[in-house]
Amino acid sequence: MHQGTRSILLVSLSLLLLSGCVAAVIGGAAMGGYQLGKDSRSMAQVATDVKITASVKAALIRNNTIRAWDINVDTFENLVILHGHVENQAEYKLAEEIAAAIKGVKSVDSRLKIVGVEIKDRSY
Repeated sequence: MHQGTRSILLVSLSLLLLSGCVAAVIGGAAMGGYQLGKDSRSMAQVATDVKITASVKAALIRNNTIRAWDINVDTFENLVILHGHVENQAEYKLAEEIAAAIKGVKSVDSRLKIVGVEIKDRSY
């Protein structure tokens, strides 16, 4: 195996373990392998999707406007799916834009819910 390929596989496996895609406990390791075996994507595609997921989440965290911990990110075949909630329409659009700007993202499916209430004028 080429050294570069080995490094990519090790990084990908590490990202999988950190992202929760594969069970990290001994009892769940077999289940994680079973799930990967049932996935229709190639290992290269899984690695690409994991990298995109990590990149989107990191970009959301770096942005001071978005409460990134309220947003979950999933990726399947370069399609990013955003779940969770945001405070307003501006946060919603910004989260979509950040995800779409990540290298390798083909499209973004935002399933975010807006939970904040914007009050424009409180004077009566």
